[in-house]
Amino acid sequence: MGRSGSVTQVALAPAGSEQLAPARSGAPASTRSISWAWLGLTPFAAYVLLFLALPTVLAISTGLFDGEGAFTWDNIAALGDPVILVTFWNTTWLSLLTAAVGAVIGSLVCYAALGLPPTGFIRSILDAATGVLAQFGGVMLAFMFIATIGVQGVVTVFLRDTFAIDIQPGSWLYSLPGLILPYIYFQVPLMIITFLPALSALKPQWAEANLTLGGTRSSFWLRIGMPVLAPSFLASFLLLFANAFSSYATAAALASQGSQIVPLQIRAALTSETVLGRENLAGALALGMIVVVGVVMWLYSLIQNRAARWQS
Repeated sequence: MGRSGSVTQVALAPAGSEQLAPARSGAPASTRSISWAWLGLTPFAAYVLLFLALPTVLAISTGLFDGEGAFTWDNIAALGDPVILVTFWNTTWLSLLTAAVGAVIGSLVCYAALGLPPTGFIRSILDAATGVLAQFGGVMLAFMFIATIGVQGVVTVFLRDTFAIDIQPGSWLYSLPGLILPYIYFQVPLMIITFLPALSALKPQWAEANLTLGGTRSSFWLRIGMPVLAPSFLASFLLLFANAFSSYATAAALASQGSQIVPLQIRAALTSETVLGRENLAGALALGMIVVVGVVMWLYSLIQNRAARWQS
């Protein structure tokens, strides 16, 4: 009974106060401060270091130094070359176009999926398909388009032999316009993945309040739905733009000749043996891409923070 008071004090003590017991008993401070929780971040930290931080440092260092290690502005000045400017413009309009088309089509699919049960069969198939197709790129995607609508593709040959329709005049699939369809192919699933949670976060109470006050379905979308979803839509559009701007493998597999976009120009700068005095041009091009994508992702984070207020 003489110890009941201490037991009662322990039972009524605030949660977590037992962690202070070693301090009262004189345990060393080093023992109390050891935490192994940070080990869970080690794989992610290694990934960021190897595939993000290290390439960025290499791009900056090679872009600002020549082949002998001396500081120079020649590589950066090369970004003002008309050929390089045209390459950046081609990459920009291609990214803007495919991001816009992917955002519009993806948002319409999200709107259609909004009426499906979240745990239903069709919704589960949609979620699984978008997760796979958003990552389906590179050589596999290029081969799929070559095998279907290439010069000797199945669809091309069928239309040519059956209806005398040639869908590959001038082999456009292997030029810059031919990248539009493959890019849209993986842009639409990415838009669905990023925009569907924002659309699903619209509260039914808002629609009910709109109807109670005499509003209509169109007035709900014009005055409530679209203004609330605008930041999320714009953030998803910026993400699609950055995704297309930095894509390489699909373009490299389709457009084997020429360097019409920046990633292919970087490849040409790395493999060319005729570039004299600008051996580190690839680093300057990569630095330019990092700046563009960095600005886009900074805007994306700002807009996403604003959109998060309506998703909580």
